[in-house]
Amino acid sequence: MKMQRLIRRMHRKGAFTLVELMIVVVIVAILAMVAVPMYRANVLAAKMSEGIAGCGTIRTALRIHAAQHEGDYPVLAAVNGTGLSSDINILATDLNGKYFQATNYSVTSAVAAYTITATLGSDTYIINQAGVESGTFTTE
Repeated sequence: MKMQRLIRRMHRKGAFTLVELMIVVVIVAILAMVAVPMYRANVLAAKMSEGIAGCGTIRTALRIHAAQHEGDYPVLAAVNGTGLSSDINILATDLNGKYFQATNYSVTSAVAAYTITATLGSDTYIINQAGVESGTFTTE
């Protein structure tokens, strides 16, 4: 009987009670607490993937250069991504993405070795000719 009165009263008013609104706010807050860390983790993964992919592009071009020049890599002294077109045929547009631009990459190489660095703010990813990877990527 009391329940029927409560239901009739709610239908007559057509509004939400304060308790109902507070319950909705709590549910939304709980969902946000779960969603925000997941979003940040996905952004970090996207940054890492793009940086690694750009380094892979440069690495492939260096390997092609070595294959065409009796195993020798070009001699480069900390050339950023915009200066690679004349040495290993990579255009700056090949390296531009959402998070990384050509200027975020740096290549240092000698005849028998190279190091590729992708830098974004305080985050870095480094790979050398032996495939040894190092660096850090952090969440915002």
